[in-house]
Amino acid sequence: MPPSPLTDITSVSKDVDVFLFGGILSYIYSGTLHVSLDKVQPLYQAADLLQLDYVRDTCSSYMAMNVERSTCVDLYKFAEVFSMDSVRNHCLQCISKHFVEVASSEEFCSLSVNQLTEIISHDELDVQEETIVWEAVVRWVQHSREGRLHHLPSILPHIRFNLLTSDDTAAILEHILVREDPGSSKVIREIIRKGKQSLKPRLGMTTEMIFLANVANDEILFMNPREGKYISCMCEDFPDFLAITVTNNNDMYILENDREDISSQLCRYTNELSMFKYNHTENEWDHAGMSSLPASDGKKFLAEVDRVLYYVDADQKEGSALVRVRKHNRHLDQWQECSPLQLDGSMDFCVALSCGSFIYLLMKSALHRYDPSLDCWCERTPPNLMGDSSRFTAVAIGTEIFCTDRDFTQTMVYDSELDCWQKLQGWSNPGNLRMNLPPSLFVLENQLHIYFDIYDSEQRPSIHYFVYVYDRSADAWRDLKATLPDKEYYAHGPPCPVVRLYLPYLKGAQIHITSYISQEKCAG
Repeated sequence: MPPSPLTDITSVSKDVDVFLFGGILSYIYSGTLHVSLDKVQPLYQAADLLQLDYVRDTCSSYMAMNVERSTCVDLYKFAEVFSMDSVRNHCLQCISKHFVEVASSEEFCSLSVNQLTEIISHDELDVQEETIVWEAVVRWVQHSREGRLHHLPSILPHIRFNLLTSDDTAAILEHILVREDPGSSKVIREIIRKGKQSLKPRLGMTTEMIFLANVANDEILFMNPREGKYISCMCEDFPDFLAITVTNNNDMYILENDREDISSQLCRYTNELSMFKYNHTENEWDHAGMSSLPASDGKKFLAEVDRVLYYVDADQKEGSALVRVRKHNRHLDQWQECSPLQLDGSMDFCVALSCGSFIYLLMKSALHRYDPSLDCWCERTPPNLMGDSSRFTAVAIGTEIFCTDRDFTQTMVYDSELDCWQKLQGWSNPGNLRMNLPPSLFVLENQLHIYFDIYDSEQRPSIHYFVYVYDRSADAWRDLKATLPDKEYYAHGPPCPVVRLYLPYLKGAQIHITSYISQEKCAG
């Protein structure tokens, strides 16, 4: 029989200071626990020693909620010692976000070599150049040169030399630390000899770009109107896709009908669908290596929940509708059937998208939610969209879903936690302007935007493109005054897809790049 907490306290009280001892006793007798930032670590240690799970969990939650720039390194080291994964992950996110500041601090120099390499291995580092990572490594080594120089060869493979210029690499080879250690020079030259690494660009090196397509001439338009960047590029054999999604890992997938050649000039579609993945480095669509899906006449959607890819097929039948869901098991490379949703009566236009840990099927007067953890559907509060809702667009931000109707006159937001809708301001049409195509909502830099094209009802040939951003505090839409090319680009999917791009990859692919803003330098 294990000893009681009081017995344990008697035996270990000499290792716990008076304040903590009193706090733990107070918790045991009253159930009340007082936690502060200066005492949380020793309190956790005491609770761990005494096996007081509630105290330990409370301290862990408190630390996770108090991860800031000034505390992230200290809490990261503490969390690693006690295998506190949640706190550790919060700390890594904070360190990545504030890497430039953190790398300049004294706390950074106190990291172990394993902690250092874990941090600089992260894709999420918010640095604009890889030289910043190298300079951080130099600072760490020089802090205790004699004891750390021999670690340099094991650290160097975590520097992304594929993101450095040849001049930067040459400067590193000539650095005094590298020259002093023959092993370091050998490692760098071996990395260069092997050629381009597959390591991704850091988060801070990428730019959020909206994805638009002109399928007629195999052209893609990537744009960020907030930064004035508009990059047009050709993509050979552009897929005529049916659904698209961008995952949390920044992978862009599209679903296409399989085709087979009948002759050199003709092709026909098969009864299967194939998944393609965008290759950022080469600017082309590669087969995703996933098994095929059965083709159907229904409306098709792709969504990601908790890093699992889902395929939603909403098919209208006689007097009813059937919504099928399949999830991809990447270990078995199988599309596994999930619980379907049977709807009575005809189904109007619908949109399927992920929000939090659920998939939502949104219609003009109905809302259904699929829970992957329980493999079941349930009905939620409908939006009751008014006006022309034969087509609408929707996008999720956090735990909310925003949608707007065909003519951008009515915008609504759904709180998925409270299961309620709220009306927002729509577009104030300044005159006889009409939508040419349905608008597309998208999230750029964590703000709600909308893309649409309009024409003057009295001068139909003249079509103009607009991008608006929503100011929630003022409940108003603001025109970004975007300058878009005079071509017909389409936004595929319920929201307009947004992907993070490393712009130098577009240069390296030797594609046609056009800058539509004179001050734009990144497109070259």
